[in-house]
Order: sequence, then C-alpha cells, then structure tokens
Amino acid sequence: QVRLVESGGGLVQAGGSLRLSCAASGRSFSVYAMAWFRQVPGKEREIVGACSGSGSTTYYPDSVKGRFTISRDNAKNTVYLQMDSLKPEDTAVYYCAGRKGLIKVADGEYDSWGQGTQVTVSS
Repeated sequence: QVRLVESGGGLVQAGGSLRLSCAASGRSFSVYAMAWFRQVPGKEREIVGACSGSGSTTYYPDSVKGRFTISRDNAKNTVYLQMDSLKPEDTAVYYCAGRKGLIKVADGEYDSWGQGTQVTVSS
C-alpha cells in the first residue's frame, strides 16, 4: 500500500476549473494504477478517472469524459485530476485511490485511499 494525500479541492462556479493533486508516499509508485473517485452523501462512490502505472492508459466514465483529465508524474509520486467545465452535479468529496497492477473500475479493487477533498460547484 501507499499513503495518499489529496489537495486542491474548493469552491468554484459552474463552468470553472479545478486541479486536484494526490501525493503518494512509498516505493514503486509507478507499479500502481491510480484512480479518482467521488462520493456524495447517500450515494455510492463513483469512479471519475483512472490511469495505468505509466500513465499511458486512461479510463473515464461518460459522465466526465471530455471534461476531466487524469495524469501522473511518477518522478514526483503525484497523480492529478484536471476538472474543466464543472457542473453543480460534480459537487462531491473526491478521493484518490491506488492499486498494484491494472486499472479497475470498482472501488473495492483499490486498497490505498486518501482522506478525500471537497469540491463544491455553485450554479
């Protein structure tokens, strides 16, 4: 497992942008597939982006495709989530997650989690 710490959340107007960062501690960061999930109270956690250890393979659900971009800098042990054209329905707590091996969509496949960062999009 790796220790993950998110940053970059906040309040933004609809149509605006935010970039989340997730710093990882531990060895061999590049063998970890990384993902961002989000959750609102009363709803299940939803994946919003994932990338392979090299960053060459990415996944996005239709709800954010074309608006969110996941990337990573393995030299800095950091993964990012660039969020553009934000909508009020993007309001949630955003979590960074990691797992050794391939990208997975289900949150149960990830064994390293950050504490979460709040993103609020006002209309």
